[in-house]
Amino acid sequence: MSGLAKPPIKPARPFFSSGPCAKPPGWSPLWLDGALTGRSHRSEQGSAALADLISALHRLLVLPQDYKLAIVPGSDTGAFEMAMWSLLGERDVDVFAWDVFGRSWVRDVIGELKLANVTVHEAPFGRLPDLSLADARRDIVFTANGTTSGVRVPDFDWIADDRDGLTLCDATSAVLAQDIDWRKLDVTTFSWQKCLGGEAAHGVLILSPRAVERAVRYIPPWPVPKLFRFARPGALDDALFEGQTINTPSMLCVEDCARSVAWAMTAGGLKTMQARAERNSRIVREWMARSDWAFDPVADAATHSLTSVVFGISDPAFQSLDETGQRRLIGAVAARLEGEGAAFDIAGHRGAPPGLRIWTGPTVDTQDVTAVLPWLDWAYHSVLAEAS
Repeated sequence: MSGLAKPPIKPARPFFSSGPCAKPPGWSPLWLDGALTGRSHRSEQGSAALADLISALHRLLVLPQDYKLAIVPGSDTGAFEMAMWSLLGERDVDVFAWDVFGRSWVRDVIGELKLANVTVHEAPFGRLPDLSLADARRDIVFTANGTTSGVRVPDFDWIADDRDGLTLCDATSAVLAQDIDWRKLDVTTFSWQKCLGGEAAHGVLILSPRAVERAVRYIPPWPVPKLFRFARPGALDDALFEGQTINTPSMLCVEDCARSVAWAMTAGGLKTMQARAERNSRIVREWMARSDWAFDPVADAATHSLTSVVFGISDPAFQSLDETGQRRLIGAVAARLEGEGAAFDIAGHRGAPPGLRIWTGPTVDTQDVTAVLPWLDWAYHSVLAEAS
């Protein structure tokens, strides 16, 4: 296989990073011409732009009418930590973790908030923990889609309708890609840098009425930084859900996201976005099934991520290397693809087992996914031949 010819067709948009992700098709800097640069986000026009984006996201996601949405600082990480710092501590907690970011929430809950009665349900990369162990009397913390492991929850049926605790879900790589039963989720967070192809540093916080009830009633026993406050004793900060923000947002990023939402709605809305992600991810998995060197590390097909497709390398020549050598070879493959302008940013996460990862979210065009696959074969075998 070392004599593979260089493929004749490159992806038109070789952007396969898992965050920030590919811009929507047709994106141009001209999309930002209407941005309120040089204006205060607290001006009438700035507040209106933020309020319009909140309403547009609410419609695109098909949220229940009584769910609240706010634009917050710190990307998905900031949004999720805001929720944990403000809402956890009243009840015991179940944390489900099976990838790098899920395990970071474990560290927050145990190491930073120092909650005592925490049960951690973990699984190795490629698998889900036993979700049936979720206790409806406890708060539940989990990640809907493991961006670094390629494993997602296939549904939300394991969450009780009559639960006493709250569910806190980091859904940053799941929103717009898979069905989400919103009534099962009390707190949902994401960043528009993922499935909307937006820019970094802004998060989205979604609250159910049950989460709002706790936020206005419960006072955490630890200091809550200003950047994490969306309520005060006895009242929700309603302005945050109506067009105000905790700190200064980038109005360029707000305009960029608004245009991405408009693209998604024009393209067909939520179901079309989900279909694009499903089709893209399926094409990569079908390629893996035929590959002589890559393999699918996900144990259960029902849990395949629809956005972050992770694959390992089964080739004996690769497996004979130690981890340092494997990561060096992965880096060389990614660099070869980048140098050819065929694919950017496809090395797996540094905290995951050595492998590659392709983002297949809805802003990625299917023809680009199809076009990149022969380049993966070429790059891997050419790098391996040079290393032999």
